[in-house]
Amino acid sequence: MKFPITTTEGHEGKVLEMNSDEEVVTLFNAEGESLGALSWREVIDQALAGSDDDARFAHVRSYPRAPLAVKVRYTTPEGKQFESLTAGIGAGGLFIESSTPLAPGTTLSVEFALPDRPWEKHKAVAKVAWTRSRPERHLLFPGMGVQFTNIDEKAREELVELVEALNRSRVAN
Repeated sequence: MKFPITTTEGHEGKVLEMNSDEEVVTLFNAEGESLGALSWREVIDQALAGSDDDARFAHVRSYPRAPLAVKVRYTTPEGKQFESLTAGIGAGGLFIESSTPLAPGTTLSVEFALPDRPWEKHKAVAKVAWTRSRPERHLLFPGMGVQFTNIDEKAREELVELVEALNRSRVAN
């Protein structure tokens, strides 16, 4: 069964096809080329999670994200320093795992290195955009999504390249 997309902003002209024999949903562009597919299990799991932050906030993000754990150090406006891990990263920001996330709107200084350049520390100013105060579905850690408000353009370009490479490798598998 095919469903044309007519009103979802930015996706008009694309088509969703549901194949009940194979239990797959496929997205096609206007030329009929496949853009990707999800098993019904993935769709169901996504709907049940209902709080997958990548899906919830994708429409407000300027850059794609990828799951990635790297060490991050962040400093609060009061000068308190914390070290943690990221769970997702993109050129627009990152998700920092924390059992005590800071309030939305809080400005932080963050410092991290990318896995392909561990010797190169990136520093940025970010603000807390949203929080998850407790674990969800035993898979999603508590923490905070932070949005970069000031980051070096070279660092942003490296993040874009890394996320593209990570997402390409995920799709290929």
